[in-house]
Amino acid sequence: MTVDALTDVAGLRVGHATRTGDGWLTGTTVVLTPPGGATAAVDVRGGGPGTKETDALDPRNLVQKVEAVVLTGGSAYGLDSASGVMAWLEEQGRGVRVGPDPAHVVPVVPAAAVFDLGRGGDFRARPDASTGRAAVEAADASEPGAPVREGCVGAGTGAVVGTVKGGIGTASVVLDSGITVAALVVANAAGSVVQPETGALYGELMQGRTPYPPVEVHEAAQRRLAEANSKNGPPPLHTTLAVVATDADITRAQAQKLAGTAHDGIARAVRPVHLLNDGDTVFALATGARPFTDAHPLALNDILAAGADLVTRAIVRAVRAAGSVDGAGGGWPSYEELYGGRGQQG
Repeated sequence: MTVDALTDVAGLRVGHATRTGDGWLTGTTVVLTPPGGATAAVDVRGGGPGTKETDALDPRNLVQKVEAVVLTGGSAYGLDSASGVMAWLEEQGRGVRVGPDPAHVVPVVPAAAVFDLGRGGDFRARPDASTGRAAVEAADASEPGAPVREGCVGAGTGAVVGTVKGGIGTASVVLDSGITVAALVVANAAGSVVQPETGALYGELMQGRTPYPPVEVHEAAQRRLAEANSKNGPPPLHTTLAVVATDADITRAQAQKLAGTAHDGIARAVRPVHLLNDGDTVFALATGARPFTDAHPLALNDILAAGADLVTRAIVRAVRAAGSVDGAGGGWPSYEELYGGRGQQG
């Protein structure tokens, strides 16, 4: 049984730590791998990334596998949440072995941050090591294959996409080969997910769906957004993050290719994308549980195509799952508040 989430890749678990109220609107999300780790790679295309340990994932470098990936709010400050995850992993004896004692490990925890500073009203309310620890403990406590909460949770708590509320979204697919591919996204972009002429979501249009809202609904939504934007002003920085995973036994170089092509999924759902004030970053994880043959030079294509498609679908789900926010740090209507599920086939 699948749950259409990143956790459909057997062994992966997802945990959120969410902080709201009293100036807070932020959080951290941790993807925890099976013990022993997963092959990992990264591709960064935004002009303003906030990242940690991404160089370690270069296929030319030493580290072969990682035990966790951290996605967090708080911009560069929020990267401190990875310290809490490292401490927890060390306690479990999980990490790169560096000495004769099994306890002598160094957990390599790649992390990336979205900009959400001040969106709850307090610029200094941002994730730290305790937030990261809470998120990894939540991941560890979850059941294998458990559904993943979407919307305004974890790293998506303070996310904003263009002028509407963003959040966390996830999706998965089982290919004809039996290989599972899945994605989890934090949608927080400077660009828009909404086609300005119609109010349709770009990502749904790219999936072959044309749920154009009625004209009067779109006009009312535009008035509501104009009102909210006049109060908020444009947030200065953003960033969309994603983890794309598979159970296929692919190499580190192949995983890096998967991370790179997955960015196409962002470009299909957000316009414009990869700007200087975005820090768009995609991690790839491969658990290696299912044999993968690369005897045919194009054998990887199905996984690559699926990764990009799932990132698009996860962004749509993030936006549709998000709830409106109106507080001391600003107000961002949700897409569902503006348009609901109403639409007409074009």
